[in-house]
Amino acid sequence: MTSTNSVGIVETQLFTFAEDEPFCLESGASLGPVTIAYETYGQLNADRSNAILICHALSGSAHAAGFHCAEERKPGWWDECIGPGKAFDTDRFFVICSNVLGSCYGSTGPMSIDPRTGKPYGLNFPVVTVGDMVRAQVKLIDHLGIDQLLCVAGGSMGGMQVLEWAAHHPRRVKSAMPLATTAYHSPMLIAFSEVGRQAIYADPYWNHGDYYDAGKKPDAGLAVARMVGHITYLSEESMHQKFGRRLRNIERYGYEFDTEFEVESYLKYNGNAFTRRFDANSYLYVTKAMDYFDLSQPSGSLAAAFAGSEHVKFLVVSFTSDWLYPSYHSKKLVSALMAVGADVTYLDIQSSWGHDAFLLEVETMTELLRSFLGRLVREEAVALPSSAPKPQMATTSRVSVIAAEKDLPLAHEALA
Repeated sequence: MTSTNSVGIVETQLFTFAEDEPFCLESGASLGPVTIAYETYGQLNADRSNAILICHALSGSAHAAGFHCAEERKPGWWDECIGPGKAFDTDRFFVICSNVLGSCYGSTGPMSIDPRTGKPYGLNFPVVTVGDMVRAQVKLIDHLGIDQLLCVAGGSMGGMQVLEWAAHHPRRVKSAMPLATTAYHSPMLIAFSEVGRQAIYADPYWNHGDYYDAGKKPDAGLAVARMVGHITYLSEESMHQKFGRRLRNIERYGYEFDTEFEVESYLKYNGNAFTRRFDANSYLYVTKAMDYFDLSQPSGSLAAAFAGSEHVKFLVVSFTSDWLYPSYHSKKLVSALMAVGADVTYLDIQSSWGHDAFLLEVETMTELLRSFLGRLVREEAVALPSSAPKPQMATTSRVSVIAAEKDLPLAHEALA
């Protein structure tokens, strides 16, 4: 177990609801009971005003920080930003992360037991949306006794959840941080999702989703789906830097169809590793939820979606090399927010890491998130938890310096 300023050993908790009255989904179907897996870090202050909800991306889990045991080698997926003194400072904030509905890390999903049959749901699990995921999170926040979140933050599909919170539950949040995300999937994004799903359908062991008791899983299909997805998380520049055209363990072409290039080996390794931690059916459900996500509907206007969100403070972040959710997606979002008079800061960060930059640009993201949260604490007069250490002398924020150095548009600047 190694991690600087770690929150230490943490435990995943379970919250179950809809035991007596089913949870109604946007599709018209209902589900119950529903269990949500979640973790918390830090301590609530006396008036419960310091809570931050972290929303994970497609393959993420509730395990965002710390370790489940002393022998665990890899910490939670956003450990570099969550902990004492980090961007989401657990000496100051009560941080929550929950696994989304339909996933496979403890929350109710297709691999959960259907109470009607006593067997895993499989494809009998109803299709869920990002809206359903967030309404389940609202139930969790109610359970924790929190009336209003100080902030909701997340990248990629996590950013979609952030936008859903701000658009459809604006009175429950004071601020929102949608990072490297979009207000709706473009046709190209839907196409990539469908290629991944088709890879799973084509696996002979998928068996229309009924594979949990068969001994064999559709690992080959899921691995290909992950390989396709993983390509979209990188950029051409980062792939050149990381792999180039280097061969793996050979000096010249073999003129055969074995794995020869470093990039081939990398994709195969990540695809196969993914099958050991994720469920193929969950991949289908979560990607379909992302494809359905479109805040511009039903009105056809993205600004109309945020008509009641003018009091929410937004930090919108995009990355110049992200071709999965290019910067223009964020610029459209910022234009819609400005149209309703929302308080919005937008930063388009120069980076070569592609879509994964929101996880990899740790130093820059820490400066931005810490500065934005510091502003919230001052403006909202958020009290520290009773057990918090005495704060050190404040230092001058470097966010404006970072913006100047990287030529980033700041709040309320005209967008191209």
